[in-house]
Amino acid sequence: MMRRILALTTGRIAVVILAVVALLALLGPLLAPQSPLATSGDTLAAASGEHWLGTDYLGRDVLSRLLDGSRVSVLGSLEVALTALVVGSIPGILSVYLGRVFEWLTLRLADTLVALPFLLFAVAVIALLGNGITQAMLVTGALVSPLFYRVSRAATLAVARSPYVEAALISGASIGWIVRRHVWAKVLPPLAVALAQTIGTGFVIVSSLTFLGIGVQPPEPTWGGLLASDLGYLGQQPWAPLPPALLIMATVWAANLLADAIRDVSGTATSGRAPVGAGRNRLDETAPAGGTT
Repeated sequence: MMRRILALTTGRIAVVILAVVALLALLGPLLAPQSPLATSGDTLAAASGEHWLGTDYLGRDVLSRLLDGSRVSVLGSLEVALTALVVGSIPGILSVYLGRVFEWLTLRLADTLVALPFLLFAVAVIALLGNGITQAMLVTGALVSPLFYRVSRAATLAVARSPYVEAALISGASIGWIVRRHVWAKVLPPLAVALAQTIGTGFVIVSSLTFLGIGVQPPEPTWGGLLASDLGYLGQQPWAPLPPALLIMATVWAANLLADAIRDVSGTATSGRAPVGAGRNRLDETAPAGGTT
């Protein structure tokens, strides 16, 4: 699939941008020209040969803080996406095969998670467990998981009544074997689209929380934290919020481009608003485009 994604212009652009962001997360602290926490008397300085993006209100090098803060932003968004993938997709697949009670319970739980405001819930969990990015991202990933539940359930319903699946059940095949052998091939493409979308959403969530000072203790740099601190000095440096804002926008845009490229090459239509309450006899209403066999 990757070769087909790279054959698209949008796919190549998305992969290049996301690869650059990943390299920043891996090598950013090593590439930082100065210590991101080192202060100096040269505060709110303009861009120069010594400080390529200037300094902040404490005299810290902005470029070094951007490079060092990329790791927290990337890891946080991945935690959100992977947590949502695991928490949502596994119950979504099993809800088709484990009976009406499990199906009803998971549907009601998904509806409940959708109704919860993730930001307020994350703040409440941090108040109970302490200020840390990991617990904030795990909780947020669980709140985003209904997207993966709906996508995986709809894709599984598309093959649940297929003749070859019914033949496998009659012959005594286990649910685990059926999922590995027949269901994954239908579920993986829409899940890949949802994962790419959620990575972009994760960047917005991480930036929103760190913008509010949640999840990361100052003076540790983050893209959202840099954006928040720069807004207080617009009179002296009106251009200061642009670097972190552009990095966040470019990353989210690239993640959405990648999701569109995956959707184009796989012929999958994935929507976070897919119906979740449909029964097994409503296959045509819940199956995604390209999901029939």
